[in-house]
Amino acid sequence: MLFFALALAVGGWTAARHIQLDAIPDLSDPQVIVFTEWMGRSPTLVEDQVTYPLVTALLGAPHVADVRGQTMFGMSFVYVVFEEGTDLYWARSRVLEYLSTVRNRLPPDATSRLGPDATGIGWVYQYALVDRSGRHDLGQLRALQDYSLRYALTSVPGVAEVASVGGFEQQYQVTIDPVRLRNFGLTIADVSRAVRRSNADVGGRILEMSEREYFVRGRGYIARSQDLEEVVIRVGAAGTPVLVRDVATVRIGGDIRRGAAELDGHGEVVSGIVVMRYGENALDVIRRVERKLEALRTSLPPGVEVVTVYSRAGLIERAIDTLKHALVEEMIVVSLVIILFLLHLRSALLPIVSIPLAVLASFIPLYLLGIPATIMSLGGIAIAIGATVDAEIVMVEAAHKKLEGTPPDLPPAERERLLAEAAREVTPAIFFSLLIIAVSFIPVFGLTGQAGRLF
Repeated sequence: MLFFALALAVGGWTAARHIQLDAIPDLSDPQVIVFTEWMGRSPTLVEDQVTYPLVTALLGAPHVADVRGQTMFGMSFVYVVFEEGTDLYWARSRVLEYLSTVRNRLPPDATSRLGPDATGIGWVYQYALVDRSGRHDLGQLRALQDYSLRYALTSVPGVAEVASVGGFEQQYQVTIDPVRLRNFGLTIADVSRAVRRSNADVGGRILEMSEREYFVRGRGYIARSQDLEEVVIRVGAAGTPVLVRDVATVRIGGDIRRGAAELDGHGEVVSGIVVMRYGENALDVIRRVERKLEALRTSLPPGVEVVTVYSRAGLIERAIDTLKHALVEEMIVVSLVIILFLLHLRSALLPIVSIPLAVLASFIPLYLLGIPATIMSLGGIAIAIGATVDAEIVMVEAAHKKLEGTPPDLPPAERERLLAEAAREVTPAIFFSLLIIAVSFIPVFGLTGQAGRLF
């Protein structure tokens, strides 16, 4: 019996250490998001040329329950909802398969990609880049987020995506002077074509001279605004080139934005949202992200700091602490009741040992069934402790009742017989009372959809 209890405790402790921890139950259906970008087009055109072909093609995918489309200026979102129980990565592979068949029906310059392999509760952490010294503007903070922090955090195990919010996406802006453009006999299309063709490197062959090899290449990548100003649009009859700076001004500015991020009413900031990958442990992912951000603080520019805006770790830890406090309170209260009413100290050790053992044992089926430990499951365990305590008190009191009036030198065999007799008297009542409680929860197991995932 002692070996069985020890094995149960070890198994429960191992399951509790490796079970998925989260605060919120995942109520979302298996879903794959297809995002298509076709900038500059009206919602009506995007709906007809992008959203409609994608929706009609994905309706025929296996195990698809619903397909929803949403269109806005220059962008299309298609939500493919699969039947309950469908593996998310199997669903993503099916969507990719059908997406490849419909790609030739989409506009050539429309780019489609899948959303992150996450669920509706994947948003586990958010931070903000704040510069209280005023040395860096929102464009520089956004560049720091997009090209430094985002890539570093994406490499953290368990992170599906790091989304950037706020600030300005920096870009080269060419402002054309129509008067000078007309004087040179050029059009906007000529300038656009020249700029597009200039930003590229071209390769040549190898030139051998004096037993050495020289690589021939044309270097044309734009690294600064001056490089863009010197792009040749056209060469005149006299051999004089017309440059971009002759007809336009070039500067670095922010792209048009449709949203902003503000922190505590003190002004705009740049923020990053960390999305957790499907099936990961939320608390572990948050801890890894925090350690990564702590390591990146030394590489930030002077005056820039990372401020935590949202972290689900606090809610998860409070849920775990609630279970711990309920466990300790139950053990103390039951032990005091047994000591006060039965005046027997050794009997008080029973709930101190059995209650933690029962809680640890409850984590084993949760781990084997892949059910995460959330507020709902931990709350159910805390409620079930009360039923366990009632059964223990009844059993201990029945044993003491049988042993009343017996001599102190009662033989061990006779003591065991009396204890077994007491157990036989109250066990049926305890068993059926607990069975009634268990039967009352059977309808919960018949729930489907979001209600079934909640309870």
